[in-house]
Amino acid sequence: MAMDKITEALTRRVAKTTSRRSLLTLIGGAITGAAAFPVLPVSRAYAAANPAHGGAGGGIAPQPTGNPQDPGDQASCDYWRYCAIDGFLCSCCGGTASTCPPGTEMSPITWIGTCLNPADNRSYIISYNDCCGKSSCGRCLCNRNEGDRPMVRPQENNDINWCLGTSSAIYNCSTAVILGVALEK
Repeated sequence: MAMDKITEALTRRVAKTTSRRSLLTLIGGAITGAAAFPVLPVSRAYAAANPAHGGAGGGIAPQPTGNPQDPGDQASCDYWRYCAIDGFLCSCCGGTASTCPPGTEMSPITWIGTCLNPADNRSYIISYNDCCGKSSCGRCLCNRNEGDRPMVRPQENNDINWCLGTSSAIYNCSTAVILGVALEK
């Protein structure tokens, strides 16, 4: 009961000393200020330095292959197989570097790249397949264009939606499947 009386007294005092317009102005200013707070440079700098809070990597745990012949983190854009990838990494979306997440379908139409494996200093032919059927994963966006060709050579261009060969043209993520060792020049 005491809390009710204190709240009533406080509310009456505010009503006597302020107008409705000034109170609405204060509330509006507080809401606007609160909405602008996340865009301050300090907040963005903190997020970039802390992956678990939306910065680089999006808080995805490292996914090493465990194979010394296939070194690197499959959830990182710096993974050697991703030298010509463009899209969300399936390894961050429930799949792996070479398999699609459940509920998606791998496109039979691909683009290819040749990436250097740092473990053996050999180049490998990589097939980049889009996984289709669900809306974009939205995690671990990676856009590397090493060896990308103009649109006159579409099989070597990563800017096309390659889901046209599946039952659904909705893009989810991209994989990087090793096809074999590239021939020496």
